[in-house]
Amino acid sequence: MSVRVGVLGATGAVGQRLIQLLDPHPEFEIAALTASEASAGKTYKEAAKWRVNSPIPADVAQIEVGATTPDDVPDDVDLIFSSLPSSVGAEVEPEFCEAGYVVSSNSSNGRMDPDVPLTIPEINADHVDLIEVQRDERGWDGALLKNPNCSTITMVPPLAALDKAFGLTDVNVSTLQAVSGAGYSGVTSMEIIDNAIPHIGGEEEKMETESRKLLGSFDGAEVDLHDMDVAASCNRIATLDGHLENVWADTAEDVTPADAVDAMAEVTGVDLPSSPEQLITVFEEPDRPQPRLDRNIENGMGVAVGGFKETTKGVQFNCLAHNTMRGAAGASVLNGELLQQRGYL
Repeated sequence: MSVRVGVLGATGAVGQRLIQLLDPHPEFEIAALTASEASAGKTYKEAAKWRVNSPIPADVAQIEVGATTPDDVPDDVDLIFSSLPSSVGAEVEPEFCEAGYVVSSNSSNGRMDPDVPLTIPEINADHVDLIEVQRDERGWDGALLKNPNCSTITMVPPLAALDKAFGLTDVNVSTLQAVSGAGYSGVTSMEIIDNAIPHIGGEEEKMETESRKLLGSFDGAEVDLHDMDVAASCNRIATLDGHLENVWADTAEDVTPADAVDAMAEVTGVDLPSSPEQLITVFEEPDRPQPRLDRNIENGMGVAVGGFKETTKGVQFNCLAHNTMRGAAGASVLNGELLQQRGYL
């Protein structure tokens, strides 16, 4: 029996990616779409300026878009995917949880709240059980689960492999982030063509804090943040999709590039429909990965690494992931599958 799902913020860039992934999903059935009041009452085809590189699914095109309130979502919807702006999500998502809905959210609000699980299922699936603490503390029948920022999710899987094998002490990262990460109207063509922008508001803090929560330990009551130091510099460049990152990782134990490659190559997927067979793909070529060539690896759900170099305290490498697939919509869908597998729906 299919799980009936809804999408909040369905007309936006990530909302469209969610629909692209959910319409053919083996376990999920789209039953509700919401957007702004200006879109409410229209069919999805009328409300959405579709920009995904595949047609609007015919059955979804005729769904009537509702307003983003619990009253506009049918009671028999089992799971909500949220791609709302964080300012809206901070207000609306708790209302859905109070009304009994389970929410898998890509929005940045609440990610660092002590009782909100922040998960990458291949890395820290056990953190999802923080929902039990959340329900006790907030009195919710529903629940809220978050996936991390698109730049954080790119570097954490390879860092997790290094931490498991050698222990992490310090991480420095410089990002080269695609324009789609800012949304369709987030960066104008006049800003980005023939240019690079060495600042993305709030992005550095997200990478520096979320990575420590993801790699922290959960004892059944709280998440103890990883004690590594993380410093990030985030930059916007003129690629459409795919966040490329240069990472310097200092380790507690000695590590060579060959050691790092071996550790990362061992990271596989998990038994969920959207998880790739091989989470991390290692390139031997010094000029890989590249956004145009490698962002769609494992159907956009994999992380590519390469360019390994030894440093005085650890190893340097490059990593890449598709920011609206692995880094956003795909991550939310994968978390929804985790919620289903763990019996939270």
